[in-house]
Amino acid sequence: MKFSKLPITIAEQIDKLKSRGLRFTNEANAESYLSHISYYRLRAYTYPFQDNTNIDQPFNVDISFEQIIELYVFDRRLRLLIFDAIEKIEIALRTQIIYRFSLNHGSHWQLKPELYRDPMRFANHLDSLQKEIDRSNETFIDHYKQKYTNPTEPPCWMSLEVSSMGLLSKIFQNLSKSPEKLAITNHFGLKDVTVIENWILCFSTLRNICAHHGRVWNRRLIKIKLPTNPTYLFLNEKSVYPNKLYATLSCISYILKIISPGSTFNDRLKELMKTCPLAQTKEMGFPKNWLEEELWQ
Repeated sequence: MKFSKLPITIAEQIDKLKSRGLRFTNEANAESYLSHISYYRLRAYTYPFQDNTNIDQPFNVDISFEQIIELYVFDRRLRLLIFDAIEKIEIALRTQIIYRFSLNHGSHWQLKPELYRDPMRFANHLDSLQKEIDRSNETFIDHYKQKYTNPTEPPCWMSLEVSSMGLLSKIFQNLSKSPEKLAITNHFGLKDVTVIENWILCFSTLRNICAHHGRVWNRRLIKIKLPTNPTYLFLNEKSVYPNKLYATLSCISYILKIISPGSTFNDRLKELMKTCPLAQTKEMGFPKNWLEEELWQ
């Protein structure tokens, strides 16, 4: 099928939305918004309120353009809150991985194939890590290259400091089960290594969505593993959707209470959720009684 849709003016965009049943309180303001937030980007926020099986995509609920913008702004604020929280978690995870393995396996443990499960994945990850080192403009990387010739690769506390969280997640997952890996898991109040492996992947994926200004409000995510017998207080109600945002936010809150006891994440999230428009809390997997959970106190 050949793509045949033509670009349309902002005025035509408004007319199209009106013909589909979207209300406008102030069309001049709507023109301003659509000049700075693309029609296609806002489509992600109108989609759940339209009959998308119909070629004309009519709105099947009574809703206004202004309410869609409220939802867009709410999602942006939520995304910024999550990004800030995951930054702290990423740094803590990176620190523990570098620290635990370097003490027992030396400054360049990341280069030792015997520490890994899958040799092919190890080789691929090492190649990716080298590319990230080469792209880095950090002064400490340049200093190492100018001063040392053996090994040519910087030590783990430099190399893994400039790796992406996604690559760090892959490297960690491929490491064989070991006392170091268990120590890292225990440090974050968990008992099962596969849980921390899954969490790093889930946090990394969500971080990338936030970094690229993607929608988080009703997005379906990678299923996150809920811990069994965690060291510290977690959810009492475990029957939550593992692929919805609430489950991942609960895991973020759990980690933050360990690494940053003074974190305001819980309070900021609770305040933000009070402003959630269009009764969309359930779309993120929040149970009705979520505020009663001790985790959120």
